Amino acid sequence: MKKSRPILWILIIAAVAVGGYYGWQRFSAPEAGKTQTAQKGPPRAPAVPVSVAPVQKADFPVYLTGLGTVQGFNTVQVRTRIDGQIDKIAFTEGQMVNQGDLLVEIDPRPFQAVLDQAKAKKQQDEANLANANLDLQRYTKLGEFATRQQTDTQRSTVAQLTAQIAADEAAISNAQTQLDYTQVKSPITGVAGLRQVDIGNIVNASTQTGIVTIAQVEPITVIFTAPEDQLPYISEGQKGGALKVIALTTDGKKTLAEGKLAVINNQVDTTSGTIRLKAVFVNKEHTLWPGQSVSTRLLVRTLKDATIVPDDAVQHSTNGLYAYTVGADNKAEVHKIKVSYSIDGRSVVDEGLSPGQQVITGGQFKVQPGSIVSTAVASSDPAQNKVRQE
Repeated sequence: MKKSRPILWILIIAAVAVGGYYGWQRFSAPEAGKTQTAQKGPPRAPAVPVSVAPVQKADFPVYLTGLGTVQGFNTVQVRTRIDGQIDKIAFTEGQMVNQGDLLVEIDPRPFQAVLDQAKAKKQQDEANLANANLDLQRYTKLGEFATRQQTDTQRSTVAQLTAQIAADEAAISNAQTQLDYTQVKSPITGVAGLRQVDIGNIVNASTQTGIVTIAQVEPITVIFTAPEDQLPYISEGQKGGALKVIALTTDGKKTLAEGKLAVINNQVDTTSGTIRLKAVFVNKEHTLWPGQSVSTRLLVRTLKDATIVPDDAVQHSTNGLYAYTVGADNKAEVHKIKVSYSIDGRSVVDEGLSPGQQVITGGQFKVQPGSIVSTAVASSDPAQNKVRQE
């Protein structure tokens, strides 16, 4: 029993030492960690990833956009000028016809008969005139043996027959014209539409139904409108020459043709506050077609050395427009700006930014003034979505 007591005390002392050691580790280690954290300071916020683009200085074309309708430069509804039956149709629908090309032929026989009759009547009157001239010569040679009344009467007969021959020539000309009308020819060069008659139909000059409609598409015109408050700029721009007009698809994604402004209408539409304009396009490729709806862009003027930023950089708030820039220390700065024009994804900034600054174009929803940002420059090719990390 005396030998076991020292061993018991040794075990008790060891257990107390081990418990004290673990207790010290539990309560002293957090305090040490807090001390190290306090020495390091608060954790740094991570950088906000954004896309940036430079503020540029360049010429900026100012366009007036609108909607227009394509019209043929000339549009003709071909009608007959005589009555008759159609014997021949010499064109196909949708065909490009030239001025003077035969379109339709009407039965010419009745008109040929009238012409032949007029020619025969002229020959008859010419024979009578020749005989009357011979009689006049005889009366003249007889002298006093022929009465003066006979001579005067014969002169009158010669004059009447001469006038009759002139009337015969007019009748022949009229009959020839009517005969020529049996061949209906194209008055202009253009595209033939859907025909409205068939072979064997009887056509009349008095009816309003035409034979076919022909539209001239080379050149072709577009009628569009512009706000009346832009009329002074349009008139001023025309002093330097015809203004350029671009025709696009209605969604504005594809350019169809480029032309020139030809006519400004002589009156403003007071109900809509707009003025009608007409542009002319060469249209060799036939990208424009009569009746087609298009979007239009009228180049009114060009701003020289304008400050330009991408539209994505312009932000809206209740206090107006603003944009974020990135300074040399990669901190975001906010600038109030004024924008005058915005076309094709680019905006003209009149106040608030300077060329050479870097504006944030993507990721602004996470940015606050003074935020540290990680910048990436968007590709110059809008078709690519890749970015270059700086």
